[in-house]
Amino acid sequence: MGALFSAFHGSSSESSSESSLVLSFHSEAEWLKHFDSIKETDQLMVIDFHATWCAPCRFMEPLLIELASEHREVVFVKIDVDELKEVARKWTVDAMPTFVLVKKGEEINRIIGASKDELLDQIRKHKSS
Repeated sequence: MGALFSAFHGSSSESSSESSLVLSFHSEAEWLKHFDSIKETDQLMVIDFHATWCAPCRFMEPLLIELASEHREVVFVKIDVDELKEVARKWTVDAMPTFVLVKKGEEINRIIGASKDELLDQIRKHKSS
């Protein structure tokens, strides 16, 4: 499965094992293959739609890595809206960061903006429901 995605790399202070818990896709085909493989499960997936130029997105990066480390039963994904424009369009992403929580291939919640507390609350609420 390692060929399907590459790890998101946080700051140099992050260990590679922690940063590898957040998946980053660089082609629509890779993303669709991953999405298709997980949509048949009950596993919660958190998609972080971000942009490299977005300051609030950079602010949320360390939190996403921390959440991925603490909630290993949840799949965390980063998608750069400038790199995968069609994926962002299909998910109707208009602002960054946008966090989309997905279960069984369906959106169950959406958080727009850099709201750490709301993101954590929604992960806790949906990860085992």
